[in-house]
Amino acid sequence: MDAKAADLESNPIDIDGPPPKSTDVDGDSPEGAWEDQEEDVFGMDERLDALDRAGESFHWMKERRFERMFREIEGKLSGVLGKGGYDWVDRRVFDQVFDQSTLMAVYKLMNQGHIDTLDWPIARGKEAHVFHATAPSGSVAVKIFHTSNAVFKGLLQYIDGDPRFGGLRRRHRELVNVWVRKENRNLLRMRKNGVRVPEPLALFRNVLIMDYLGDENGPSPRLKDLKVENAEEVYQSLLEQLKLIWQKSRLAHADFSEYNVLIHEGEPWIIDAGQAVDVAHPSSKEYLVRDVTRLVQWAKRNGVEVEVADAMLEVLGE
Repeated sequence: MDAKAADLESNPIDIDGPPPKSTDVDGDSPEGAWEDQEEDVFGMDERLDALDRAGESFHWMKERRFERMFREIEGKLSGVLGKGGYDWVDRRVFDQVFDQSTLMAVYKLMNQGHIDTLDWPIARGKEAHVFHATAPSGSVAVKIFHTSNAVFKGLLQYIDGDPRFGGLRRRHRELVNVWVRKENRNLLRMRKNGVRVPEPLALFRNVLIMDYLGDENGPSPRLKDLKVENAEEVYQSLLEQLKLIWQKSRLAHADFSEYNVLIHEGEPWIIDAGQAVDVAHPSSKEYLVRDVTRLVQWAKRNGVEVEVADAMLEVLGE
């Protein structure tokens, strides 16, 4: 058993607390104002107008206390403000990811020494963006969950029915924060039981800091993007991981696929554990069958002769 993970399971670093008294800027995301514009000279006026409207959503930055806060950390965010070598991190990403609450969460994590700088993007998805960050201990990954209302409506199925999160109120902000805590707890439980997943290090609101899987050249590649020579070995390793998740961790991953597996230092690592549910969840076995089926499908595409029924028997231990 990973002693450090066991200690974190009992005493996870959680610096969450009551939100500061501030204006709520939740609402329709401004990003859509320009995404559908034609990329030609005739759309210039419309794009400029859209940028002006988007800027109005961030008027709070001009308030004295927020202006000072942003000035203190602006240099530390240069890698995610489009000022570095990663062109896709532009104003659209900033508007989508770094709303008032998120910036204040990042500010607090920086002040408490969990991270020094946000450097460059690792991945982006509909629920979250992941960034490489530098911490006093070295490289870490910072996962910032989106706070738009539309994102989490489809994720309630992974919360409702999980006995660990009973009595949850349906306010959107609370759902986002619960989702982050849920991923943190799932990762800790999996690590404690020998599953290769990133170790969570700290969290606050919609920001989760965890181990970085990669090197100075970039993140470790996804299984989806590799042509593996040892498909049988990778299959057996991942089947064992699903078995540990179900039998030892008492969870179903619920979103397993080659997109959520990284090959790091020669071994497959599983990521994105927010949707994982306790075995007591009414749909846990359905999710388990889906996970195993996806693994078998990948194996067959890579020349491994295996059937879902046999894989299920091994994962269930029957």
